[in-house]
Amino acid sequence: MSQVPAIELTGIDKKFGVVHANKNIHLTVAKGSIHGIIGENGAGKSTLMSILYGFYQADTGTISIDGKPVTIRDSQAAIAAGIGMVHQHFMLVENFSVIENLMLGAEGGMLLAKGTAAARAEMKRLASDYGLEVDPDAVVEELPVGLQQRVEILKAMFRGADILILDEPTGVLTPSEADHLFKILGVLRDQGKTVILITHKLREILAITDTVSVMRRGEIVATRKTSETTAEELAELMVGRRVLLQVEKGSAQPGEVYLSVRNLTVKDGRGVTMVDNVSFDVHAGEIVGIAGVAGNGQSELLEAIAGIRKPTAGEIFICGEPVAGIDPAGLRTMGVAHIPEDRHHMGLVLGFEESENSILGYHRDPRYGQGLFLDPEAIRTDASQKIEKYDIRPADCRLKTANFSGGNQQKIVVAREIERDPRLLIIGQPTRGVDIGAIEFIHRRIVETRDQGKAVLLVSVELDEIRSLADRIMVMFAGRVVGEKSPDAGEQTLGLMMAGIAA
Repeated sequence: MSQVPAIELTGIDKKFGVVHANKNIHLTVAKGSIHGIIGENGAGKSTLMSILYGFYQADTGTISIDGKPVTIRDSQAAIAAGIGMVHQHFMLVENFSVIENLMLGAEGGMLLAKGTAAARAEMKRLASDYGLEVDPDAVVEELPVGLQQRVEILKAMFRGADILILDEPTGVLTPSEADHLFKILGVLRDQGKTVILITHKLREILAITDTVSVMRRGEIVATRKTSETTAEELAELMVGRRVLLQVEKGSAQPGEVYLSVRNLTVKDGRGVTMVDNVSFDVHAGEIVGIAGVAGNGQSELLEAIAGIRKPTAGEIFICGEPVAGIDPAGLRTMGVAHIPEDRHHMGLVLGFEESENSILGYHRDPRYGQGLFLDPEAIRTDASQKIEKYDIRPADCRLKTANFSGGNQQKIVVAREIERDPRLLIIGQPTRGVDIGAIEFIHRRIVETRDQGKAVLLVSVELDEIRSLADRIMVMFAGRVVGEKSPDAGEQTLGLMMAGIAA
């Protein structure tokens, strides 16, 4: 007799207005397994998991846990059913201790001392059983991000989870932290727990899961035993066509120095030094990548070079010209283009039409109008040309930008900046939240920009992306450049540098 599955979703259907997010989904997850779910942006993965965790209710369909039908109306019902979820953005109170975060909402009665003692004992047991060691009295905001994620897993286990959902769990981890997470997940599986892993990283799916389901346009189009599939097959199933997984590029042909940074120091809004005496050059015809775990000064460095943040000390030169005091508009006239890390807050106005965003920052260009008067027809013609060239979907320049998927929003920003033919292209997180088909397209455009003799400075927390695109890799830790390596450097070497362990 076969074992009863941990989870069985039958006929799950969910609509949001005209958007059919989940279409008659049938999914079975074996008990004591790691089951991966992959798909492009908008494929319906998050909606499906939100239904399982009680954030949404399905329009039709049933959920069974351990063979028994359940109704999950909210997250409390999900927890009661033995389901825990570790979100991509951690749900922790940062100025609370680890033990306080574990107990939050499960205090064990009015006498906190008794509840705290029980929580400490349970935390010690969980740490021993699953390799989840964390100092219970440490303040969460003082922990490295890998340990913060461990606290999230502990929190779910503390509440009795037998089923654990992880949403993009390695996005903020170093390679060594990701490897340790996978060891923890393996121990959880060996102890009979069931894990659902949502990720867009095919390498991780192949490394850790037992089974993988592929979603496309709201449907599950395939389920495979991981040992019987390949990254190429999974990518093709996700997108519906063959996808080039490896960036194709020749050797760099470096020319003159286009960007020179000397002894740059930058502080954040709290007065904390985020960039500490950094110096480097970027030449025409090369891509220089900056690797590092988020929060180590990369964002502030890019903002200083783009004229958004004023340095505390040091100098920046564009083609030999100092740029102190020049704002982003002035830098654009010097041939600097900037694809920001956060497209929603710094790259787009979501309430604007696509055509309006396609000229954002360049709206004073005479080709778009004269004086105070813009030429809507000229703007829309220009936008339509970019839409066609960059395969932006839907192909409607009058559509509000908020109605495009994340990948197509990113293409709008990429098209706007690259099509200005800049001398220096600054890019932050080029494919954050972007599906695999759009990643392939954006990577090609970045390499083409380099091959046209432009200088490219690239920041990404995705080490695979940095290694694929960059001709030289600088590693930042705690605001400093701790070393420079070639793209051939091993992942472990770069990971140790990113963690500040090796230089």
